[in-house]
Amino acid sequence: MELRQLSYFVAVAEELHFGRAAERLHIVQSAVSQQIQRLERELGAELFDRSPRRVRLTAAGERLLPEARAVLGAAEKARAAVAPPAGLRLGTSTGLGEHLDRVLAAFAARAPKVPVELYSLPVGERLARVATGELDAAFVRSAEPPPGVRVLPLWPDPLVAALPATHPLAGRDEIELTDLAALPLALTARRNNPALVDLVLGACRAAGFDPVPGPAGGSLQDTLATIGARPLWTVVYASHARVLHTPRVAYVPFAAPGLALATGLAVPVAGPSPHLEKLVPACGDHES
Repeated sequence: MELRQLSYFVAVAEELHFGRAAERLHIVQSAVSQQIQRLERELGAELFDRSPRRVRLTAAGERLLPEARAVLGAAEKARAAVAPPAGLRLGTSTGLGEHLDRVLAAFAARAPKVPVELYSLPVGERLARVATGELDAAFVRSAEPPPGVRVLPLWPDPLVAALPATHPLAGRDEIELTDLAALPLALTARRNNPALVDLVLGACRAAGFDPVPGPAGGSLQDTLATIGARPLWTVVYASHARVLHTPRVAYVPFAAPGLALATGLAVPVAGPSPHLEKLVPACGDHES
């Protein structure tokens, strides 16, 4: 008796049609019929009542079906026991900077044999993929999770002002938002990062001014290159600013209470990946 024969038998038993079973198995119908006949000869019993109009399980076939499923399930478990571990599929966010490096290092120390696949996606798509199981987890900032997803709080991500290194404000230890009121603000479109845009614009209005609109669109690197050439400002996560090498741009903290977004780890509510047992404490190692 071969596993292949049991697999063909289960397919026919579930479809009750040799042709549909062959399509499901992606083989020709004659091969299915031959293997079922060999299995019947080996067992000494007919498993199907075949007629021109329908196929039905015999009493012997009814008794064999649960046993065949159990054997195939055990075989699958045996294969999984020796298979290489699946990698951690992790959604990332722009501007994680040194946060991501430290978390990955802590995870590698806890799970050295688990490969990590990183996916840089818009926040909505990150959350959607966590919900469908396409991602094991994803870093998000101040995001509302969809059904089936929860967000574990991790750390606050302070923002700093990015402005030309030659600007008089660049030499300060910290600045007030009102110091930037006369400078155009280069900010991403709200659809790309609603939490960030709402935070910055809301803080400016709370400080008593609407920022002068600057150029929008393009990558952060494009925006920083533009700031290095003309008087503009934008915001950058402090953790990212520490790993950016842009000599024509200065990064200046905001005066207290400052600006910050909360970073969290989006995970599925049901059926979480076993890798999360190592990833979540790795994020905690980073936080400390």
